Amino acid sequence: MQYDYVIVGSGLFGSVFARQLTDAGYKCLVLEKRPHTGGNIYCENIENINVHKYGAHIFHTDIERVWKYVNSYVTFNRYTNCPVANYKGKLYNMPFNMNTFYALWGVTTPAAAMDKIKKQRDEANITEPENLEEKALSLVGRDIYEKLIKGYTEKQWGRPATELPPFIISRLPLRFTFDNNYFNSRYQGIPEGGYNVLTDALLKGIEVKCNVDYNDDREYWNSLCDKVLYTGAIDSLYDYRLGKLQYRSLRFEQQILNTQNYQGVAVMNFTDRETPYTRIIEHKHFENAVSDKTVITYEYPANWTPGDEPYYPVNDAENDGLYKKYAQLASNDKKLILGGRLGLYKYYDMDKIIDVALTTAQNEIERKLSAN
Repeated sequence: MQYDYVIVGSGLFGSVFARQLTDAGYKCLVLEKRPHTGGNIYCENIENINVHKYGAHIFHTDIERVWKYVNSYVTFNRYTNCPVANYKGKLYNMPFNMNTFYALWGVTTPAAAMDKIKKQRDEANITEPENLEEKALSLVGRDIYEKLIKGYTEKQWGRPATELPPFIISRLPLRFTFDNNYFNSRYQGIPEGGYNVLTDALLKGIEVKCNVDYNDDREYWNSLCDKVLYTGAIDSLYDYRLGKLQYRSLRFEQQILNTQNYQGVAVMNFTDRETPYTRIIEHKHFENAVSDKTVITYEYPANWTPGDEPYYPVNDAENDGLYKKYAQLASNDKKLILGGRLGLYKYYDMDKIIDVALTTAQNEIERKLSAN
């Protein structure tokens, strides 16, 4: 065999796994079906601006070992995510904080904001919510729900909130301070020079083949290695023989504008149902890029069909049950390791995917050592 590992996918999971196994002395080959490495964190430089090609990616974590790990490969800037919500032309700070409550009701103290929310929750009088709408009303009341949650969520999932399960929102954070930092994570930032700097460092010295779809010739690629790490869609791996898992997809429309600053913020969410896109990303604000122009991306949620990019697993009871059946098939294949949000059919933030990849790689290294 020519390789110890064939790694399917060069996103964060595949790249971290490849780096760890290579550093441990094993030979890896990375296959990537796209024409570039990096998966969904890939950046394209346009007008001296690092454009997040597949949607905004803001790194944040409380996991110490993950923060140390990524900083060993790239320097992060101090970008802080402070998105703005646009509801029919009126702007509100996110997450829900005192600035939001002041814009909604004119309240200026935490006590007044708490009273307003409590009154609306009491008016909803929902103790056992049966859908997402009832769950949201029971948590934050009608004003916040209707202006900042309902339309955005219905666009994101492609169905009315009354038809979505309540578990999708286990909680809605309310912050009774004038703090617009979206994340509570201890560490946050964007790699200086864009995410390609991180991916290139992780894959340095490792053989990579782009424009290669592993599923087109699995038998051949399997013959080259001892083990396969697969980070693609698990139902595609088995030719959908048990049925298709559900995903939500995204469609992007990009524009280069002859202005230095279009909206004054990197991420603006559009929370009314009538606006067809969920957000506009203005990429130069991620790194304070110097350019006479700006690049914006409109992000449209989309239904997924095979051939589209599957961005978000639909983790309801039906799909999770089907995934377990596919996972059982995979467990019978001793050559196969599953990883990534598609292989594991679970949405992960970037730090969590790195953490799981590090653990998976360490387990594999220990298995190799114990077998020798």
